[in-house]
Amino acid sequence: MRLFGNINRLWLRLTGTTAEFSLEVRIFHSLCLISILALAYNVPFNYLIGLPFISLLSLVTLLIFSVLYYLSRYRGKVKTTVTIFTIIGNLLFAINFKYNAGTYGPTDLLMGLCILLVLCVVPKRQQKFWIGLNMAIIISMHLVEYYYPNWVPNNYINRESRYWDLTSAYVVVVIVVYYTITYLRRNYDHEKRSASDKADAIEVQNHHITQQNHELERINSEKNKLMSIIAHDLRSPLSNIQNYLELVTEYELDTAERRMVEGDLLKVTRRTIDMLGKLLIWSKAQMDGVNVKLGYVNLRDALFNTIELEKAIALKKNISLTDKIDWDIRIVADSDMLQLVIRNLISNAIKFTQPGGQISFKAKQISGECWLIIRDNGIGMSAEKQAELFSLQAQSTFGTDNEKGVGLGLLLCKEFTEMQGGRIWVESTPDEGTAFFVSMPAGS
Repeated sequence: MRLFGNINRLWLRLTGTTAEFSLEVRIFHSLCLISILALAYNVPFNYLIGLPFISLLSLVTLLIFSVLYYLSRYRGKVKTTVTIFTIIGNLLFAINFKYNAGTYGPTDLLMGLCILLVLCVVPKRQQKFWIGLNMAIIISMHLVEYYYPNWVPNNYINRESRYWDLTSAYVVVVIVVYYTITYLRRNYDHEKRSASDKADAIEVQNHHITQQNHELERINSEKNKLMSIIAHDLRSPLSNIQNYLELVTEYELDTAERRMVEGDLLKVTRRTIDMLGKLLIWSKAQMDGVNVKLGYVNLRDALFNTIELEKAIALKKNISLTDKIDWDIRIVADSDMLQLVIRNLISNAIKFTQPGGQISFKAKQISGECWLIIRDNGIGMSAEKQAELFSLQAQSTFGTDNEKGVGLGLLLCKEFTEMQGGRIWVESTPDEGTAFFVSMPAGS
C-alpha cells in the first residue's frame, strides 16, 4: 500500500494538480508520460526482433515527446505542444506502417489507440478534424498497400517475431486504454462529488439565508410596531402637558386642583422616562453591542441598594417587598447588567400586583447554579402570553395602577441574562401570580 501511495504521489507531481492544470491538460501530461514509457520499451524490443529502423525511430520520437512534455508541464506551452504531439504521432504511425509490415503489423491497432488518446486532450472543435485525418491516413495506407504490395515490405525476420510484436502491441493498447478510462472515470467521479457537495452547500446556504431573511423581516416588522407604539405613548404625556399649560393659561386653578393635575403629570412623565431609558439601553445593545464584563460578584455588593430602592417604590403602591437572601452568595456575572435585570423584574412585579399585594425575592444555590426568584401574587398571565413574553411581540400593556409599557424591559432581561451565561424563565397562573426565575453560574 505504501508503494502504491508513493507511486500515486509521484504521478500527481509529474502530471500536475487540479489547481495547476485542467483535466484535459493533466490527461495530456499522462499521455506524454505513457508514450515515453511505451517508446522506452519499444526501443530495445524492436531492435531484438529485427526492426532496427523502427527502434531508431522510437528513440527519436521518445526524445521529441520528452521535450514536448517538458514544455507543457514546466513552461506552460500547452496548446502548441498538444498540436505538435498529435501531428508527430500521426506521422510516426504512418512511417511505422511502411516499415513495420503494414497491415501485417500492429500499426492499425496503435492508430486506434492514438485517436482515442488524442480525443481526450484536443479541444472539442478540433476533434472531427483529427478523426478525419486519422481515418484518411489509415485508408490511404491500406489502399497503397493493396495496389502496391511491394511498397510495404515484410520486415519480420520470422513468423515468431511477428506474433510477439502483435501480442506486445495488444497488451500495451489494453493497458493504456484501461488506465486512460480509469483515470477519466476517477476524475469524473471526483468532479461529480465536488459538484454535488457544492450544490448541497449552496442549498444549505440558501436555506440559511432564507431563514435569516424571514427572521429579519419578522424582527423589522416588530421593531416598526414597537416604534409606532412608543411614538403613540410619547404623544400622550406631551399632550397632557400641553393641555395643562393651555388650562393654566386660560383659567385660574386653585392650589388643590393644580397639585392634582401636576401629580398625574408627574406619574405619566416618570413612566415615560422609564420607558425611554429602556428603549435607549435596548437600542444601544442592538446597534453597538454590549461589552459584558464577567467576574465574581457578591449578591450584597451588587443588589442590596437595588432591592432597598425597589422596596420604597413598592411601598408607595402599598405592596410588601420582602427578601430572603444569603448575601454571602457569589455568582459569575456582570454587576451592572445583573442590577438592570433584577430591577426590571421587580418593577414588572410591582406593576402587575394589586395594592396590598406581596412580592418576594429569594436567592438560593442549586448544584453549580444560583437561582434568583422574584415571586408575586399579582394578576398572573395566560400560557399564550407566557410563550411570547421574552420576544419582541410589541403591544401596549397596562399594570394594576394603569402603568403603561410595551414589554421591552423583559426582552432586555432575557438578552442580558443570556449574555452573562445565565437562563431566565417564568411560571404564572392567571389571577394567582407570577414567578420569574434567573439562573446564574455560581462563583467559587
